[in-house]
Amino acid sequence: MSFENFPNASKPTLFYNKPQKKNWRNVLTVGLVVALLGTWAYIIWDKSKTKETIQQKDTVISTTSSQRDQLQKELEDATMRYDMIKTSSADMVHSKDSVITTQDREIAQKRIKIQQLLSKVNATEAELAQARSLIASLNGDIMGYKTQVETLTNEKTVLTQEKNLVIEERNKMQQDFDSAKTVIKQREEVIDIATTLHASNFSILGINEKSNGKEKETTVAKRVDKLRISFDLDENRVAQSGSKNIYVCITGPDGKPLIVEAQGSGKFNTRDGEEKFFTQKIDVNYTQGQRQTLSIDWKQDSNFVTGDYKIEVYNNGFKIGEGIRSLKKGGLFS
Repeated sequence: MSFENFPNASKPTLFYNKPQKKNWRNVLTVGLVVALLGTWAYIIWDKSKTKETIQQKDTVISTTSSQRDQLQKELEDATMRYDMIKTSSADMVHSKDSVITTQDREIAQKRIKIQQLLSKVNATEAELAQARSLIASLNGDIMGYKTQVETLTNEKTVLTQEKNLVIEERNKMQQDFDSAKTVIKQREEVIDIATTLHASNFSILGINEKSNGKEKETTVAKRVDKLRISFDLDENRVAQSGSKNIYVCITGPDGKPLIVEAQGSGKFNTRDGEEKFFTQKIDVNYTQGQRQTLSIDWKQDSNFVTGDYKIEVYNNGFKIGEGIRSLKKGGLFS
């Protein structure tokens, strides 16, 4: 059997396998391209989604911030109204009123809670909703506070008016009472003055006492041992019966009062407020409407001197009579 050198039968097969390898590469390339495109598409989609999420978050943040700003403004407005009410009513409402004090405390606590919620940078919708609810409640409290203040102010106004009326009535009664007291005092003074006694019929004698006990009237100073003073108390139908004080004041020629404490001399006050010495005091048991005669003798340790002796009689602080006795030097045959 002879062999011929023919081409190998497998060569055609090898020739057809080369396109198959190229197709695999193309498929791989296409697959990679598709995968790459898919990745890019995912990245683009994801970036778009992220951007959308960011935009949504920005919208939420913007909305939340706007809501917080609005709520903050509402809180400030409510606070301003509250402060204005307190300022305008500070002098009208008693600061210790229990109702007002309680409302002040509740409003202050609510304001603090609202401010705490609004101060949060990342406040949630729930927290803003809570703040909104508290602000609405705060506005209601402020309205109630205003109503209470107005009620108390009205009550205080009424009480002030009633107090002023009572004060006016009291002042009127006090004026009437003072006027009545003045009239009564004036009448009492008139009656008191009217009860003052009056002295008349003065008799002032210089008496010389003899060794035998007899007495002789004299006007010679060196012979006078005592002054005998007598006068009448006139009838007085106003003065009540009873003890009356009569002050006899003797003034010597030198203008000095004659006083001897051992004989009962002293001081009394006149109606003019003057303090005056009296020589002797007489306690009289006076009978209303009757004339009474009084008499006293005045002796002194020293001798009587020449000149005028002035005798004044006082009752009830008034001078009720007076008289003068002149004593002279004795002559050769006196």
